[in-house]
Amino acid sequence: MVPFSFERSEPCGRYNPVLMSEEAKYLDIRSDFWRACWVEAASYDAYLEESDPKRAGRWPELEKRIRTLSEEQQKRVSNYGRKLNILLVSGVWCGDCVRQGPMIRQIAAACDDSVELRVIDRDVNPDLRNEVRILGAARVPVVVFLSEDFHEAGRFGDRLLETYRRKATTEIGPACAVPTAETPPEELAAERDEWLDIFERMLLMVRLAPPLRARYGD
Repeated sequence: MVPFSFERSEPCGRYNPVLMSEEAKYLDIRSDFWRACWVEAASYDAYLEESDPKRAGRWPELEKRIRTLSEEQQKRVSNYGRKLNILLVSGVWCGDCVRQGPMIRQIAAACDDSVELRVIDRDVNPDLRNEVRILGAARVPVVVFLSEDFHEAGRFGDRLLETYRRKATTEIGPACAVPTAETPPEELAAERDEWLDIFERMLLMVRLAPPLRARYGD
C-alpha cells in the first residue's frame, strides 16, 4: 500500500488525499487548517475591541475577580523555550467564555514571550466551528494548543470540572440553582487552577516532543 497524507484544497477547506512517496514520521493533516485559522484570529485585546462593547465589557469585569497567580504558579508555566500557539475559539456573548477567557489570558500572560494567545469567534469560520464541536454541539470556549509547526498538542473546551460539579449539585439533586447568584471567588480560583494544569501539560508536551528536541538539540 502506498502511504498518503492530506493537503488542503483551500484555507480552512476540506482535505484531499494526495499520494506521497514517503510517509512523514511526524504529521498533522490539519496543520494547514490550523495555520489558516490562526491567521484569521486576533489578539485578545483586539478581539474584545472589535466585539459588541456591551458584551465585551463583561470580560474585564470578571477579570478583576480572578485571583492573581502565585510565584510558584507562574513558574509552572514559564521558561520552557518552546513556541506554543494558543487558539481560543470563543463567543463574546457566552457566559462560559466571559468566565474562562480572562483566566486563559491571565495564564498565557504568565508564560514567556514564545507563547502567544489569539482569539477567534466561533461563527466566523464554519469549518472551525464544526471541527471543535463537543458532544455534537457547537460549544464554546474551546482552546486548541498548537506547536510552532501548527501541529495540535491538544484541545480543551466547554465547562470545567468545577462548573460541572456545581451544575450536578444544583440540577441533578434536590437543590435548585439560583440564576442570579454570583460565582464565589474560591470556585473561580478552582476553575483557573484547572486551566493552569492544562497549560502546564501542553507546555511540557511541546518541550519534550522528540522532533522539537532534535531540532533544537536539547
